[in-house]
Order: sequence, then C-alpha cells, then structure tokens
Amino acid sequence: MEIGISTFVETTPADGNGPTISHAERIRQVVEEIVLADKVGLDVFGVGEHHRVDYAASAPAVILAAAAARTEKIRLTSAVTVLSSADPVRVFQDFSTVDAISNGRAEIMAGRGSFIESFPLFGYDLNDYDELFDEKLELLLKIQESEIVDWKGGHRPAIKSRGVYPRPVQEKLPIWIGSGGNQESVVRAGLLNLPLVLAIIGGRPVQFAPLVDLYKRAAEHGGHDASLLPVASHSHGLVGDTDDEAADKFFPSMQYAMNVLGKERGWGPYTRQGYDVLRGREGALYVGSPETVAQKIIDLRKKVGITRFMLHTPVGTMKNHDDVLRSVELLGTKVAPIVREEIAAWEAAGQPAD
Repeated sequence: MEIGISTFVETTPADGNGPTISHAERIRQVVEEIVLADKVGLDVFGVGEHHRVDYAASAPAVILAAAAARTEKIRLTSAVTVLSSADPVRVFQDFSTVDAISNGRAEIMAGRGSFIESFPLFGYDLNDYDELFDEKLELLLKIQESEIVDWKGGHRPAIKSRGVYPRPVQEKLPIWIGSGGNQESVVRAGLLNLPLVLAIIGGRPVQFAPLVDLYKRAAEHGGHDASLLPVASHSHGLVGDTDDEAADKFFPSMQYAMNVLGKERGWGPYTRQGYDVLRGREGALYVGSPETVAQKIIDLRKKVGITRFMLHTPVGTMKNHDDVLRSVELLGTKVAPIVREEIAAWEAAGQPAD
C-alpha cells in the first residue's frame, strides 16, 4: 500500500479573505512539502497541471525537477498532465529529465483535464476533446516503448523514424491514466494495461468498487494479468492532531475553493453540514486525526481495492502553511505506519472479508 500527496498548487486568498499568495511563493512552498514528504517516508508526490490565475503549476515537471534534486526516495508524478493539449514528445522529454535528476523516480499521470483553459491557450478545438486524448496517448505510449518513433495522426505532424531523448533511467517511464470515474476511461486503461488513478472527491468511496472491478475485467479481456495492475485514488483531506482540529482548520479554504468552482460549474453552495457528512467514516473527505484518516484508507484498500492513496492537500490556500506541513508529517509518521501494518496483516491472512 503506497501513500502520498497530490496538490494543484492553488493561490486563492487564504480562507477567502486577505491577500493572495504569489505564484512564486506557493511554488516554493510545494517544493518544501515534497522535501518533507520524502523525509517522513511517503511514497509519492503528485503535482497537477492548470493554466489559470488561481493555480500556480502550469509546468509540473519543472517543480518536480526542483524537488528531485533535494529528495532521495519519493516518487514524483504529474497529477495530471493534460495530455490532450500537450505535445507527447515534450511531455516524455520533460519527465525523462525528471527521471534523470531523481535517478529513476519519475512518473506521468495522463488525463483529459476537467479544466479546459489549456485548449484555447495552445490552439486546440474543444470539439476534438476525446479524439485529441486518444491520439496523443497513442503517441506517448509509442515513445515509451521505442527510442525511434514512426507515427502519424490527425492533430499533430507525423514523426518519421526520429529518436526521442533523453531516455529514462527506468526501463519504462510509468504512465498512469487519471480518471474522474468515467467508465470509458476506466475500460481504456484496463485494455491498455495501464495503471489507473481515480479522483474520489465526493459521495461514498465504496461506490467506486464496481469501477475498479470493471477496470480489472477490461484488463483481463485485453489479455493482461489484472492482479499486477495498481489502482490509485486521490481525495481531499488534512491530517491534524485531533478530528475537530483538522476539521476546523481545513474547512474555510476548502469551502472557498469549492464555491469558486461551484459558481463556474453550477454547483450548490458548499456548506459545513455537507462537509461534516463527507468527513464521516463512509464519506470521501479524509479529514481528521491520524487514526481516523488511517482507518478510512484501510477501508479504501479492503472495500474498493485501492493500492495507492494520495491525499490531496491543501484545497485552496490555508491561512497557515505550517498546518499543511504538519499534515504531511503526520501522514508519513503516523498514518502510513498504521495503514501498512494493518494491510500487511490482512494480506498475510488471505484478505478476509471485511
């Protein structure tokens, strides 16, 4: 069971009030978070790509490269790379460079992107949303497989027997598929024998169990060994010394960020009542003490089949960055040992029914 962190590097006003943190300062903070995550023994850190004023990470590979030089063991991934509006050649080159700096710890998490700002920015038509992803994923996988590439598509100039460099330190640069729960994307990942990452940010995580089953069945249908495929999730949350402390510290920035998106997407207002329901034992918020968060991750492994959990923190910009660092520390030093010990014992016992 791998445990880590994901972030979108938001730069909203803290709690919806006061000054907005600069992009430069927030990027430096994230590098600090990655260094700490490595120090406390977390397995992976992911940085998501966005192209709007309230998010600072338009170039996750650059941030990850800065952290790669200061870390030793933690794996470094995008979360996600918006592949539909990117050049797969450059994506591969960027992450192979991170792989070189980190000596074999880079990964790519490829997704369509639920935010669409990158499409007009880089000159792509949203009417080609699905076709772009399919075509560019095909090219990225060709580059992963072979140093010399021959490829032709409809949205990018053809490549005729050209080499793509540098090559990664790892035998293969890992490529994961990020999904918000769309059945088509889950099936595609399984058929292609690619690791899957599910964004579980609402409702009850146990509801994603059928999707994991569908993914495994698709892999088997494609002639692959589904038991070898990892399944990851990322969910919003914060670890604090107590349940109440974590809940009270996380809510203001979470509420502000979700209400900003809610106005854009037609959601209702984000309330404390709904928040408290989601941070309950069956909900998709991982907010609370180390013991509370650990138990919810254990449930996720046993009931859904998740083998890598990424805590997405913070959401929005928290007033005190020390609270984010404390959450990273507690996730590594308190939560992860509880989860790993319980899951190891459960697997040794033959994975009994929960």
